[in-house]
Amino acid sequence: MENIIEVKNLVKKFGDFTAVDDISFNVKKGEIFAFLGPNGAGKSTTIKILTTILNPTSGDIKLNGHDAADDADAVRHSFGIVFQDPSLDDDLTALENMNLHGVLYGVPSKVRKERIEQLLNFVELWDRRKSLVKEFSGGMKRRLEIARGLLHHPAVLFLDEPTLGLDPQTRNHMWSYLQDLNKTEGITVFFTTHYMEEAERIAQRIAIIDHGKIIAAGTADELRKKTETDSLEDAFLKLTGTMIRDEDANAADRMRARHNMRSGNR
Repeated sequence: MENIIEVKNLVKKFGDFTAVDDISFNVKKGEIFAFLGPNGAGKSTTIKILTTILNPTSGDIKLNGHDAADDADAVRHSFGIVFQDPSLDDDLTALENMNLHGVLYGVPSKVRKERIEQLLNFVELWDRRKSLVKEFSGGMKRRLEIARGLLHHPAVLFLDEPTLGLDPQTRNHMWSYLQDLNKTEGITVFFTTHYMEEAERIAQRIAIIDHGKIIAAGTADELRKKTETDSLEDAFLKLTGTMIRDEDANAADRMRARHNMRSGNR
């Protein structure tokens, strides 16, 4: 099976701080791939680089056959993304949010109309298409964000903590939608999560990143065997340690902010 994402020797520095430290990995076309790591480990920085929000310090990235450095526009049209933080316009309706996204991505009017109806039915929001997003629950907003991210037929869907704060029933429904899409449309799903049972149940392969380096990758079974543990959570803790990472995460955030302020002042 061919690779749809290829990352080679990726490095990202913020001043003297190395957030991503020479990592290489591949994601196969049509795969559901989980990217796990403690707070401040480098996973969000990696996703921001893969989605062209950040430029790498060095390294090579190919997504859907396009080189991220040479053809960023083609890369952007190849993926959809659901951010950890809400990104919908609360003062627009569900339909207006979808239409705006379709216009920005150049989806033709007729195709856009048909695709929006299909996707809103798929996530069970067609009956609420004319409702303002501010009236939606958290789970409804997340389902709308998924529908929006799929509107332009992306080859890859990135999901950064997509079920954080959702109740178990909503999480289960959301993953059912995505697994159906993975099967019916062959879309590749790349996600991060703090729910280990979710990664173990959903992902076909998992990469674990810590201190900016990928320290293990494979199926859940392979990771359990490698660490001689009974669960993915135990394997994760054995590989990354049990120390709380809040201080590390805050230090990384401060370094990024300081670097960005310096860059903006130039």
